[in-house]
Amino acid sequence: MARSPRLTEAERTLWNAFPAGETVELGPVPSGPDAAAGHNAPKDGDTWGPERTVRAEVITSLLLGAREAAPGSVAAVRLRGARITGSLAIIGGAVGHDLDLKGCHLDEPVLLTGTTTRSVRLTDCAMPGLNGGGMRVAGHLSLSGSTVTGTVRLARAQFESGLWLAGTRITADDVWALSAGSMVVESGATLRNADITGGVRLAGSRVNGDLNLEGAVLRNPGGRALSADDMVVEGAVHCTRGFTALGCLRLRGARVNGTFSFRGTVRSPDTPYALHASHMEVREFLLKPAEPVDGVVSLAYSRIGTLEDDPDTWPGRLRLNGLTYDRLRGSGVTRRIDWAGRDPEGFRPQPYEQLAAWYLRDGNDVLARRAQLAKLRARRRTQGRGLRVWGRLLDITVGYGYRPWLAGVWFAVLLLTGTVSFALNPPRPLKPDEAPVFDPFAYSFDLLLPLPAFGQREMFDPAGWTQGLAYGLVIAGWILATALIAGAARVLRPQ
Repeated sequence: MARSPRLTEAERTLWNAFPAGETVELGPVPSGPDAAAGHNAPKDGDTWGPERTVRAEVITSLLLGAREAAPGSVAAVRLRGARITGSLAIIGGAVGHDLDLKGCHLDEPVLLTGTTTRSVRLTDCAMPGLNGGGMRVAGHLSLSGSTVTGTVRLARAQFESGLWLAGTRITADDVWALSAGSMVVESGATLRNADITGGVRLAGSRVNGDLNLEGAVLRNPGGRALSADDMVVEGAVHCTRGFTALGCLRLRGARVNGTFSFRGTVRSPDTPYALHASHMEVREFLLKPAEPVDGVVSLAYSRIGTLEDDPDTWPGRLRLNGLTYDRLRGSGVTRRIDWAGRDPEGFRPQPYEQLAAWYLRDGNDVLARRAQLAKLRARRRTQGRGLRVWGRLLDITVGYGYRPWLAGVWFAVLLLTGTVSFALNPPRPLKPDEAPVFDPFAYSFDLLLPLPAFGQREMFDPAGWTQGLAYGLVIAGWILATALIAGAARVLRPQ
């Protein structure tokens, strides 16, 4: 083919530049605001003439060894500002050279399914799709700055270096605009400032570095903007600096061994969950969205080392049942108790228990008791009328055993009431000759105790309205004793 007269001038220039890996520029490559508009914009490349046109078969021939590298050089296809006609397809092949296209227009989708290749850079290009399912890249794949009007498929692909989609714009009518399930990236993956219309699928993928989603916009209203079930990220995840998901952000079962920073926006009121982060394992989770998440948030059954959030951005509906954490930052106990009770399905005891356990580990027994008391109060609202009445009585008298000093307060109030009342209206002695000197304080004390201590209760008989008061003190004493015993049993039982 080296001597073939069928090569156009543009193709012959690329043919001759390949052995030394030289860059061929067939036209200006706009950048910045000019990259998406104007005569030289890649999206309008179908209007470029033959002087800027290269057939895809010429590129594939070079990549598959049609020419050898020049001595002392690294052969590569490096092309700028070209229109590429035909299908750039290498399926199941082995490519030993870099492919570097910048500012190019590709008429048909790129097909690299099952191919083993070196680095592939398709930057600032316009193309109708890319299928690299199962490909093996000894380097990196870059679509940075490119506009793709179709699906990018990278399922089961492996990249020894990285995956770069910084500023990439993908629009697809398929379920997934970026389908990269079970992908493995040995270095970092970046979708920084990417704009993707359609779902992004990273389920089962593994990134042995950072996953950068800073400034990315993922649009799939009513569906999953991001599906990353069981994804593993050995580094950090950055959903910051304007990150926006219009659709469900699903991370169920994902594992992040670094810091997961979420400071973006999620709006998905029409799906069961807006942020589905249940069953996750995260070393440090910084959950500080730019605004409250519009929809249900689930952290159920996740295991988090350090959880730091912002009370001003807590969602109204928050599933925390089964969530465990080693450290908690971002708010005081009063707001945390409110945080633990936002499950849309009603009362769940575990979030309160976990909150109390955290305060105990932090050495704050008082706050732990407040969390436990809040749990019992929340449970009472779900019980029948009889249990609600008994629960309220326990709460008022002894704070369910977590505030035993309340029993002392009630006892003192009743004792003072009885002492004053019986001092003004003394009861008559049952046996005047044997009765001791009446003491209103001791008499009231005896009435309040289940077992008399001063011998006054048996020796005097109240009359009139004080008789009712005496009966009331006896009943109140039994209630206080019963409540105190019940509360103590609740507190002292093994957790």
